[in-house]
Amino acid sequence: MRQVAIYGKGGIGKSTTTQNLNAGLATMGKKIMIVGCDPKADSTRLILGGLAQQTVLDTLREAGDDVELDLVLKAGYGGIRCVESGGPEPGVGCAGRGIITSITLLERLGAYESDLDYVFYDVLGDVVCGGFAMPIREGKAKEIYIVCSGEMMALYAANNIAKGITKYAQTGGVRLGGLICNSRNVDGEADLVAAVAKEIGTQMIHFVPRDNMVQRAEINRKTVIEFDPTCGQADEYMQLAKKIDGNDMFIIPKPMEQERLEQLLMEFGILG
Repeated sequence: MRQVAIYGKGGIGKSTTTQNLNAGLATMGKKIMIVGCDPKADSTRLILGGLAQQTVLDTLREAGDDVELDLVLKAGYGGIRCVESGGPEPGVGCAGRGIITSITLLERLGAYESDLDYVFYDVLGDVVCGGFAMPIREGKAKEIYIVCSGEMMALYAANNIAKGITKYAQTGGVRLGGLICNSRNVDGEADLVAAVAKEIGTQMIHFVPRDNMVQRAEINRKTVIEFDPTCGQADEYMQLAKKIDGNDMFIIPKPMEQERLEQLLMEFGILG
C-alpha cells in the first residue's frame, strides 16, 4: 500500500487535482482511500458526486468515541473510499488536530487493514503548522507530491514545503516524488516549473494544462474522467495517474534559498 500526501499553496487546486488523479487510478483498477485533511471538507466532493460527507470531527462531537467506520467512510466513483477529517468549531482549537484525530480513528477502526493500493492525504496549504505536517511527521505518508503553478507564491510555497519534507525525511523516511504543475497559463510556465524542480533535485512529473472542462465537470459534481472520459483533459489526468503509478524517483529535496528562487523567477520573466 502506497501512502501519498498532496501538498501545495492554498487555492492552487490540490483537491481538484487529487480527485481527478484518483479517478484515473481507479479507472486503472487501483483500490484507493482519500483522507481529506482540510477543514473545508471538500477533498472528496467530486468523487462522491457532491454528497456532503460527515466529517470525523463532527461525528465524534455528535456520537462520542463509539463510532463505526461506515459513519465516516463512504465509497464513491470507482469504489474510492472517502474520509473527511473536518475541523474545529470556527475560532476554536487547531484545525491540524483534525488530521491527527482522523488518522488515529481510521487506524483503530481498521480502515487501513484492507486491500488498498493507495491512501491519499489531501492536505491544506503549507507545512508550517505541525498538525498539517502530521502525515509526513508521523511517517504515515512516504510519498509527497507538490501541486504548484508558475506563479511566484505557488513556487514559494513549494520550496517551503520542500523544507518541511527535508526536515522529516531523516526520521520518517518520507520522500518527494515530484511537482505537479496545475497550469495558470503563466508565460513560460512549464519551463519555469521544470527548472524549479531540477533545482531542488526532483522532477515536474506532469504539466496539467488549464481547461474549462475542469470547471464544467465540477459544476456537475464530477471529476473530468467521469464527466467526459473522451476529452483531452481526461487524458491529461490519466497520464498523471500512470506517471505516479509508475514513478520510481523519490528524493530528499534540496530547498533553495529565497534569493535563488527569486533569481529563477527573474530569469523566466516572472519578476523584474
